[in-house]
Amino acid sequence: MARNPNEYNYESDSYSDDEKEVEPKVVDSNGTELKDGDQAVLIKSLKLKGSAITLKQGAVAKKISLTDNIEEVDCKVDNMRVVLRTEFLRKS
Repeated sequence: MARNPNEYNYESDSYSDDEKEVEPKVVDSNGTELKDGDQAVLIKSLKLKGSAITLKQGAVAKKISLTDNIEEVDCKVDNMRVVLRTEFLRKS
């Protein structure tokens, strides 16, 4: 008996309990994966909200720690602890 090309076998798509859930990776502006403790460089000068301080392009963000949001990292820049968006960082 020929198979109907419009039929779909839903039983073949079953997932096993052994499969691991893939955690999203935190990446910088170039697509390089960032991990806890990495260093990164600012690719653009950024003004900090609520202050007159500007973080200059090329400043080094040290001791990166990942947050719950994959688009943000907590890091230390110019002796200040700040949360930065990963789109403005490049891994060094």
